[in-house]
Amino acid sequence: MSGCFVTGTDTGVGKTVASVALLEALAAAGCRAVGMKPVASGCRRSAEGWRNEDAEALLAASVPTPAYADVNPYAFAEPIAPHVAAADAGVRVALDPLRSAYGRLAAQAPFVVVEGAGGWMAPFAEDLMQADLARAFGLPVVLVVGLRLGAISHALLSARAIVADGCVLAGWIANRVDPQMARAEATLDCLRERLPAPLLGVLDHAPDGRPRPLLDLGPLR
Repeated sequence: MSGCFVTGTDTGVGKTVASVALLEALAAAGCRAVGMKPVASGCRRSAEGWRNEDAEALLAASVPTPAYADVNPYAFAEPIAPHVAAADAGVRVALDPLRSAYGRLAAQAPFVVVEGAGGWMAPFAEDLMQADLARAFGLPVVLVVGLRLGAISHALLSARAIVADGCVLAGWIANRVDPQMARAEATLDCLRERLPAPLLGVLDHAPDGRPRPLLDLGPLR
């Protein structure tokens, strides 16, 4: 396949950490891969324009290194829902510029890891959902599950929504966002049984943001 669309069960579950882990694992397997954060809110102004920390992490893990403007076509200052940030900035997030940026990235590497914003149902615009991007790019979805109380319901509902939107759930990644979570392994066992896709790996809790995941990339090849 030519890439994957990374979404999460919620905001703050580690989509960027998982996306970087995927990029690094692909590079270690000898596959050139680049990252993309189509829409990002919570950006800082730099000499080159607005920059987002998550997009910069994807850029740093990309092989080869693409232009930032293609990695993150829409960057907004306020750390709020992307469609609200876009409205506040007087900008309409549109599919065509995103499709063009994706095409330029795909021309540079055989695999593109596209990271969404928030959870699966968080809109980019009134008429643009995350599912629209995954379908337009022709990408299967990888779901990042934050291991904390409520993870089972959030994961199963997200998986159901992904399939209902006509997308393929290629796999899921568990991220130990709560190191004190009780019975975390029981939650993992339940999700292995009930999610209709393979577990690609478990990210250990890492306060420095640099986990050492073991990822099985078989379903993505």
